Amino acid sequence: ALEIMDALWGHEPGWKEGIEAERRKFALGELIRECREECGFTQIQLARRAGTSQSAIARIEDADYEALKLETLRKVAAALDVPLTIGLGAKAVRIPAAKSRVRVGA
Repeated sequence: ALEIMDALWGHEPGWKEGIEAERRKFALGELIRECREECGFTQIQLARRAGTSQSAIARIEDADYEALKLETLRKVAAALDVPLTIGLGAKAVRIPAAKSRVRVGA
């Protein structure tokens, strides 16, 4: 399907960048959903652990959600008891699940 869409609109400015942005949003929401399910949590349970609402978790897991904040990601990662790793180029910052020091690595 993407090949057909690319053939139709691939010449449009910003088309490929827009598709990549949508893929990244989908991947992050899907990753959070997978982690939640691996932990055996419902959206309600994760929301309670993260100090938010079930509808907020549903929005985060939705590929159309664009307003995700770093602090929300940190809370969700902590609620899932997993570290949050944020990369920029070859560098990455790892925010441990438990509140302790932040490590920077290459």
